[in-house]
Amino acid sequence: MTHVTSTSRISRRSMLKAAGAAGAATVAATALPATATAAPASAFAHPGLLHTGTDLARMAAKVKAGAAPYTAGFAKLTANRHAQSGWTPNPQRTVYRGAGSPQNYATLYNDIHAAYQNALRHHVSGEDVYADTAVTILNAWSAELTSLAGSADRFLAAGLYGYQFANAAELVRDHPDFDLASFQELLTKVFAPLSDDFLVRHNGAVVTNYWSNWDLCAMACVLATGIFCDDRAQVGRAVDYFKDGDGLGAVRHAIPVVHDDGLAEWLEAGRDQGHALLGVGLMGTFCEMAWNQGYDLYGYDNSRFLKGAQYVAKWSMGGQVPYTANTRAKGAIGGWSGRETASTAAHVDPTMTRPIWAMISNHYTKRRGLSAPYLTRITARSSPEGGGGDYGPNSGGYDQLGFGTLTFTRDRTASAGPTPSAGASSGTRPQSGATASPAAGEDLAATGSSAVVGWSAAAGVTAVAGGLLLLRRRGRGA
Repeated sequence: MTHVTSTSRISRRSMLKAAGAAGAATVAATALPATATAAPASAFAHPGLLHTGTDLARMAAKVKAGAAPYTAGFAKLTANRHAQSGWTPNPQRTVYRGAGSPQNYATLYNDIHAAYQNALRHHVSGEDVYADTAVTILNAWSAELTSLAGSADRFLAAGLYGYQFANAAELVRDHPDFDLASFQELLTKVFAPLSDDFLVRHNGAVVTNYWSNWDLCAMACVLATGIFCDDRAQVGRAVDYFKDGDGLGAVRHAIPVVHDDGLAEWLEAGRDQGHALLGVGLMGTFCEMAWNQGYDLYGYDNSRFLKGAQYVAKWSMGGQVPYTANTRAKGAIGGWSGRETASTAAHVDPTMTRPIWAMISNHYTKRRGLSAPYLTRITARSSPEGGGGDYGPNSGGYDQLGFGTLTFTRDRTASAGPTPSAGASSGTRPQSGATASPAAGEDLAATGSSAVVGWSAAAGVTAVAGGLLLLRRRGRGA
């Protein structure tokens, strides 16, 4: 029988406590030996989110030399309608996401992807017109946007579009016309507070009410805005949450069961393929941004993320994978409650893909020289990766910035670890003001109701009443 290591339960204390108390940081982030010059003591390394200066120079040189697969990746970029210098921004005062609101968030994510794609195209081609377009888009939004609103989905908007906005702006932060101060204010006052608050209060819900991807997009926003704004404490909070957070986005909760065959179960595989791919992409994004500032979270806990990504890659290609039954609590603190059990991995469509694999496989196989056969295979199947606008018109096609074939393909190196940054130090647990969460029991999530526990049985998911998230080995009781 295959040996498994299971993270058996989520802290009951963390689920029942009244949110808002600040916890002390429990784990300090440690950087491995350097492979490049460290950042100045007063700042993080810039550019230093998903792409460093070395990365951008590599892309430009490879495309100029006509090297494959970079040229195919660049062709995907230049063919995308968002990567054109004629793009005109449409900034909004308030962005709404979620049922019951005048949803206009598509305007935001289309403009973000246009800014990112134009900025990236500038770095590869050297043509200033694309950088100018990106700056025009970013400046327009920082001058106009004041709030995010809607249902619980506003937390998704803050997380997803916050980390993406920061990455687009990072590519033009030294442009003479870019209003850096205004954009930092936008991130710190509009996006990061919602994400920081979610990691503390989880919108007034028990901590397992929300699947892993909700935490992961909030974590990505907190990390990306912290780096962009040179806020070491904020970055420390994000890194600590990845390691020891209470919610399902923390690495041991998102990947709760490790097998001795090199695979580890992805919790959200019990939900559906699309959300599992989203989660893998978000965790990869988080690890890549952290790596570029000196934190090796890719390798944390004996490369737990590698094992989880391998599992999802195998499963997404139609392979058989184990899934340990688990039950997670749902509901509001002091309000309605229920439980939801996932008993098996959901069915998959082997043709479904998202632009997430090149980043992850190139890290493990090229940077670190490790074997990752399922990642290697699915990356080849997905190549060349596109970006926002290439994976359908709906929001799911814009959850990743993409273009990994161009941006993350690399030659094999003998890297000992990430480049340390002066910012690579631990901070306190997430803290924020009390304005982002509704009253207990209201507006929890699109995946549940505050009045009735009524989830439909699908992909092995059933609803029962009350309790905690528990992981159970097959053939055993709770």
